[in-house]
Amino acid sequence: MRIAVLSDVHANLAALRCVLDDADRRRALDAVWSLGDFVGYGPQPNEVLALLRAYELKAVSGNHDLAAVGAIDTDDFNPAAAAASRWGAETLTDESVAFLSGLEPILRDRQTGVVGCHGSLRSPAWEYVLSEEAALAQFDLMDVPWSFVGHTHIPLVIEERAEGDLRARHLSDGNSVRLGNHRLILNPGGVGQPRDGDPRASYAILDTDAATVEFHRVPYPIAETQALMQAAGLPESLIRRLERGT
Repeated sequence: MRIAVLSDVHANLAALRCVLDDADRRRALDAVWSLGDFVGYGPQPNEVLALLRAYELKAVSGNHDLAAVGAIDTDDFNPAAAAASRWGAETLTDESVAFLSGLEPILRDRQTGVVGCHGSLRSPAWEYVLSEEAALAQFDLMDVPWSFVGHTHIPLVIEERAEGDLRARHLSDGNSVRLGNHRLILNPGGVGQPRDGDPRASYAILDTDAATVEFHRVPYPIAETQALMQAAGLPESLIRRLERGT
């Protein structure tokens, strides 16, 4: 089985289409897993949700998804993110609201033995697994060898080489991680708003037969998304950051 693992699409339909097309070319659409933040920042939340729901989809909620349906407030969002969240909430259809409202915070897949969440297992919507302390807490809560997280928009693997001995690596296009004896935390990066200096959409492929996770970057028509954001009156800072990958 080859599974496309996505995170942080953020209502960027152009990026999502290119990622799914790339996954299809790589024969990696047996299922699609999404680690949250379908919406927020971008201009096409309903279209993104409709497209993903056409696949064999397993998904969790992110902080922007929760904000869009009123499950959390936006007090901890920066002003641009809060403004985009308010716009998105007003744009969502009833069907989109129902879907986002029904998402669980943690994905547990019995077939693959993988657990996934948006932030972390101790704070599924909010925590960034970037520090050693956050990674150690994630490993402490894992009852399976491998977990997927999102939220940071940065493709990353954190390996527990021995108890308390961690190694973190940023993943580039074409990198592959073998699922072996060491426990791993894996982040596929952001589809709709990368933040590692590379503006190309980022995603991963879990290959259960080969026991690998492949990381890929996909170019997409950034100007198309930016034009739609301009037309919607979304904040200029969010529009410009797409071309920088920050």
